[in-house]
Amino acid sequence: MSRGGAVVGHELKGRHFLDLDQARTLPTPGLLATGMAVADLVEAGAMGVVHGPAGLGKTFAVETALSRRPDASVCWAAFPSRPTMRLVAASLFEALSGLYAEGRTRFRLTDQVIELLVADPSGSPRVVVVDEAQRLTRECIELLRHLHDHPATHFTLLLVGGDGTWQVLSREPMLRSRVFRRVTFSPLAPGEVCELIGAFHPIYRGVEAELLLLVDDHFAHGNLRDWASFTYTAAKLCADKGRRRLDEETARNAFTLHGCLGA
Repeated sequence: MSRGGAVVGHELKGRHFLDLDQARTLPTPGLLATGMAVADLVEAGAMGVVHGPAGLGKTFAVETALSRRPDASVCWAAFPSRPTMRLVAASLFEALSGLYAEGRTRFRLTDQVIELLVADPSGSPRVVVVDEAQRLTRECIELLRHLHDHPATHFTLLLVGGDGTWQVLSREPMLRSRVFRRVTFSPLAPGEVCELIGAFHPIYRGVEAELLLLVDDHFAHGNLRDWASFTYTAAKLCADKGRRRLDEETARNAFTLHGCLGA
């Protein structure tokens, strides 16, 4: 991990929030769409965007999709709000090279990052993922576009972010016109909750849709991170009481522990 916030690696696998034991990966619309988009982006060496509110599984979906490409060299970067162009260039340089960036100007760092992103003669794909992309400034967006468009480079650029990401990125016509795949995440609809959550964790096996919707209405609101948080608490309560699956009493006790006192 570089001090700027970038990490390079070859094996990524999505982890459930709180490392929830026995949780299963759900084939949500966002996960499926991200899998197809990432496959296309890596194949083409193109630019893509995955965005939506926090807690819907965007990062998990991207990690899961990239785990299917063990041949890819993945550089994952995240930056503080309104980073400088030099911070972006330095972070990418450190992650890609394993060297420190002190003493190098932004222009020199940019040139060196370009050298590091030249197409691999072996054909192994390179992927740069920028998380929390809504934090980027116009200048930093232009720097990333410049790196991706440079005649000497060949890599996939994937921008991932929360609320406001597309508003920030779409203000730049030169970047927007280059977006090859875009995936928008939304909270699970009630019908999707009933269809999918039963397979999320053993405590939901055989649970009636009415109870699942009670949890969703009072706590989770279609947000997978909130479902994972609730499930962590409810599974512990079930284990303490020797219960194999969720019931209404356990659900309401979990609501109380999470501060939903009016539920």
